[in-house]
Amino acid sequence: MISRFPALASREFRIFWIGQFISLVGTWMQSTVQPYLAYRLTDQPIYLGLVGFAATLPALLLTLPGGVLVERHDKRQVVIAMQIIMMAQAFALAFLALTQRINIWHIVGLAAVLGAANAIEITARQAMLVELVGKEALPNAIALNSTIFNAARVLGPAVAAPFLLLLGPRGEGWAFFANGVSYAVVIISLLTISRQPHRPPQTQRKKLLAEFRDGQRYILRAPTVAMLVVMASILGFFATPLSMQIPALARDVLGHLGEPQAAVAARNSALVTAQGVGALAAAISLAVLSATVKRKGRLLLAGQLAFGLAFTGLSFSRTLTPALALIAIYGWGMVTQLATTNTLIQLIVPDELRGRVISTYLWGLQGVAPFGSLLVGWMVQQWQLPTAVLISGSVCLLSTVIIHTLTPGLRRIVA
Repeated sequence: MISRFPALASREFRIFWIGQFISLVGTWMQSTVQPYLAYRLTDQPIYLGLVGFAATLPALLLTLPGGVLVERHDKRQVVIAMQIIMMAQAFALAFLALTQRINIWHIVGLAAVLGAANAIEITARQAMLVELVGKEALPNAIALNSTIFNAARVLGPAVAAPFLLLLGPRGEGWAFFANGVSYAVVIISLLTISRQPHRPPQTQRKKLLAEFRDGQRYILRAPTVAMLVVMASILGFFATPLSMQIPALARDVLGHLGEPQAAVAARNSALVTAQGVGALAAAISLAVLSATVKRKGRLLLAGQLAFGLAFTGLSFSRTLTPALALIAIYGWGMVTQLATTNTLIQLIVPDELRGRVISTYLWGLQGVAPFGSLLVGWMVQQWQLPTAVLISGSVCLLSTVIIHTLTPGLRRIVA
């Protein structure tokens, strides 16, 4: 067991891993319920884009400086502080929804709060993994972390469905409350971790701006890392916003006139769950094979092609069954390429630059997403969702072909 999953040999990683899983189930509950509530309140896809914009705008502003700041502090303490902010945000949403005072601007504002905390937390969490397990077990730790993330992506929407179907107009509020409670679990787990056994010694620090420039110079001088960041940016701009449009897909493309709201809610949860099933399949296979599959470049290309083809094919689907199959393949491709990219960056980059380079990668993936959310929301409003999906999917697929044709070395990476 330990030989196949070496990251689990670390007590600190096991504690964090279990607590994080429980918290992620709550997070995915909220991720399912929040756009559903926004669409129920407004009936306009442009507001789904606005919520996505608010949630991801802080990543544009905070992720890059956050990478420098994270390297100056205990990463565990940073993660705890950000988790506390996220918990307060979830309880605020719960209060507003349960008292039926909530409106779209509350959702937009609190999405921005969550996005700000997440922009710092995710960099600290990713950089903390190597300190918990060491570099040799890092690929397995990343794959196992991806596994619980995507298991929660399946369980979260499934758990959210009863809140929406059985608890009436206050169901969203109770789902937000349950998410707030789940954050307490991961905070407690982090407080029980007393040490980070593989934490590198602190080096002499320069000024913040000088350290930031050092990180960017490294990326510019490392073509493989730079290209991985570019590909993440394309994905973040054109693909990430699709998740906010799933309620529109469930109602306007796959739905029927006059059907009850409960049917739309069930279809919405089914689509999110299908995406999670594909993502979970990818994460499990990566966790099992992380120590044996060395040709990470080919694995990256396979994930990108599967993702791009399924993304583009989704624009032609008008019934639920093929849409579920395509969105599952979409989820598999998304996780395969993101987990592989994350692994390659963390293994290639020196320890002293890891936080800064990870923050740049995450900025490429998330920082450009606010503008992608607005663009996709506008395209859906103007041309309907299938056209917007066709354009976005075609861009992702074409960019994959062009980049791998121009830089064939990416396919040959062994790690």
